[in-house]
Amino acid sequence: MPGLIPQPLPTHFNMDRDDCRRNKTLGKNLMCRLQCVFTSSSAPERLSLEDTQQWSQSLERLLGSKYGLATFRTFLKSEFSDENIEFWLTCEDYKKITSSFKMSSKARKIFEQFVEAESPKEINIDYQTREEIKRKVKSPTPQCFDEAQKIVYGLMERDSYPRFLRSEMYKTLLESLATDNAQR
Repeated sequence: MPGLIPQPLPTHFNMDRDDCRRNKTLGKNLMCRLQCVFTSSSAPERLSLEDTQQWSQSLERLLGSKYGLATFRTFLKSEFSDENIEFWLTCEDYKKITSSFKMSSKARKIFEQFVEAESPKEINIDYQTREEIKRKVKSPTPQCFDEAQKIVYGLMERDSYPRFLRSEMYKTLLESLATDNAQR
């Protein structure tokens, strides 16, 4: 209709601007939370852009960083898919057990929580591996979950890790750190 003057859209329709602000806030909030999580350590180190960029080199590098691990866990929890990292970390702790009584008890708990069919945090492993672990848990050793741990690591490497690298969470964290570096 001629004569109508276009009106600007109400501010609640400017979602791109809101999303941008929200993402910047998300990155800063995540950085703050990560740094707060580790302030109790004797020599708190600052999350750096360089370290964060190195997370993209490999899953091993990501999991080797305390901030990387915490960020990855947060990402997986946000996707309701944290059972794999929880299993992997639990197995890493399990391997450090020296008492056979504690090992036996912990092996049963790991099996019931992660390996057994229909368990609360069931991991995605094949039937044969599941049955092999069921047998090994009866006389547990530090290696009884190794095969499942390799499978789960491979799943994370091929699926969760690439999704993490493409996620808004990771991108926003990188942008936020780059902005902080530029302002110094």
